[in-house]
Amino acid sequence: MFEAVAIVTGLAVLFGAILGYAAIRFRVEGDPLVDEIDALLPQTQCGQCTFAGCRPYAEAMARDEADINQCPPGGETTIQALADLLGREPKPLNAEHGETAPKTVAVIDEETCIGCTLCIQACPVDAILGAPKQMHTVIAEECTGCDLCLPPCPVDCIEMVPISDTIETWTWPYPQGMGSRQ
Repeated sequence: MFEAVAIVTGLAVLFGAILGYAAIRFRVEGDPLVDEIDALLPQTQCGQCTFAGCRPYAEAMARDEADINQCPPGGETTIQALADLLGREPKPLNAEHGETAPKTVAVIDEETCIGCTLCIQACPVDAILGAPKQMHTVIAEECTGCDLCLPPCPVDCIEMVPISDTIETWTWPYPQGMGSRQ
């Protein structure tokens, strides 16, 4: 019995050492510019910018493959912040990607919900809870208002409700028409 424990312990130590070495030897450095751009984006993961989420959009901007005005949820404030960070001229939001709208949160009509789970599968941030053939609900604090849960719902029981600003959520907007700050 003692031999088996010693062998398993020895193998665990050996594999741990190999994994530790591999983690150091093959470490991948992230791009700090991508991290800064990603931090400015609203993290809705909505795909309106034509990218799969905010991180891929940030990577494309860092490579100069995407413009700074493709994010409707971020609006003019995000465009201005991106222009300042990247040293580019601010532009109006590209209408091809949508329009700036007030922040919203999904609300499910629990009487109408049939529990199909299609909204759960569509939610990019896992803000919807429920089980098959059971009523679903939205965790409002997690919902980014991306609207991706609306199209798959077969009974139209989801409504996007505007979020009113509170003292905790309100921020100073950039002045309209202001160019890059020097």
